[in-house]
Amino acid sequence: MRERIIDYLWNYDACDHLAPRSAWRHFIQIVALVGRDLMGGMITLRAMSLVYTTLLSIVPLLAVSISVLRGFGVHDQLEPTLTGILAPLGEQSAEISARIVGFVENMKIGVLGFVGLLMLIYTSIALIQKIESAFNYTWRLQSKRTLMQRFSDYLSVIMVGPVLVFSAVGITASLGSNYFVEFLNSLPYMNDLLRLGGKLLPFVLVIAAFTFIYMLVPNTRVQFRSALYGAVVAGVLWQTTGILFTSFVGGSSSYAAIYSGLAILLVFMIWLYLSWIILLIGASISFYHQHPEYLKWRKEDIHLSARMRDQLALQAMLNIARAHDSQTQPAPTLENLAAYQHVPVDMLRRMLDALLDDGLVQQSAGDPPRYLPGYSIDRMRLVDILRSARQAEDEGHSAGFYGDAAVTKLLQELDQGLESRLGDASLAGLLQTYESEQPYEDSLV
Repeated sequence: MRERIIDYLWNYDACDHLAPRSAWRHFIQIVALVGRDLMGGMITLRAMSLVYTTLLSIVPLLAVSISVLRGFGVHDQLEPTLTGILAPLGEQSAEISARIVGFVENMKIGVLGFVGLLMLIYTSIALIQKIESAFNYTWRLQSKRTLMQRFSDYLSVIMVGPVLVFSAVGITASLGSNYFVEFLNSLPYMNDLLRLGGKLLPFVLVIAAFTFIYMLVPNTRVQFRSALYGAVVAGVLWQTTGILFTSFVGGSSSYAAIYSGLAILLVFMIWLYLSWIILLIGASISFYHQHPEYLKWRKEDIHLSARMRDQLALQAMLNIARAHDSQTQPAPTLENLAAYQHVPVDMLRRMLDALLDDGLVQQSAGDPPRYLPGYSIDRMRLVDILRSARQAEDEGHSAGFYGDAAVTKLLQELDQGLESRLGDASLAGLLQTYESEQPYEDSLV
């Protein structure tokens, strides 16, 4: 019975757009892989690292934020807003907020000087940089933002983020005193609807904030629906965890007896840890939703067979040649090529890196880079593509393997047999053959 359920669940292919859709099976697959990543330890390890960085950066970050909020005249709302964010800590939220605000007020930006101000901004940016690093790991991204991109994007988050947060809090606080709301309260049944809306509004604000983070922080283009998908799950999880954590704090008087004054710091660190884990879980859900091809490959460390390498390389080169030969569609990106073959991006990246090193393909200078043939497809031999695929990630190690003369001779005969079988067959000939047998209609973009 258990095997039948597992087969039924994992036989569903979210990449197959012709098959009937099953949202719940897709969701269960995502939850299973996120659970695997969580048990693997990297999410918890990065969450612990972010807790440490948050403790070091929270005061400088709020100091920079206050300097921005003063221009809008809402800097006095810092402590009430912090108290609302830390509400799951129970009665201790007010004390923690007061202490943080006290540290911020003691930091006089005007007295720090130019070097001190630079260090203040650097400490604030370090937190966002570590968040980006955690998100890039979740999204299997190798490339990083340039120095100028980091500076502009991080500064935008530091400057614009506090304004959005305090604006949302201000709107929420003003709902109860708005004349229009008072008028709606006088209408039949509207009082209950507004009360329900007031309970749902925190969920909506958290989901909106998470969606904004998931779309902005990773160094890749995140689809809105995938960011929203992860934000909904993370937002509900965050609010639910907050309710449970409030109950935990209310019944944990023994911690105060054991740790005395350190109990507040301990509880605060635990809540930060849970919050970062939830945020990273939501990012992982967004990733798997946008890249369903990873759901078919449940093992993290995938080893390619010789046949798989041949197929990946030939199909990728054929798709690159098709786009180049058509002259009507842009050259494909790595994500386009991986989505076409229904394989993880990092699996195909390793193969394309080998083709790139051998000069069979070249990258454009755009972001994301697009792939073009390295030279004329009429002169590009299929045997060279297969040789590049089979020697991918070799790095000269095969030359150090000991082999008897009989084994070495057999391998040489296999290479010669492949050479004689394919001869001078080119990529252009393969493209012409398959277009005549099965016209290519789907776009890679």
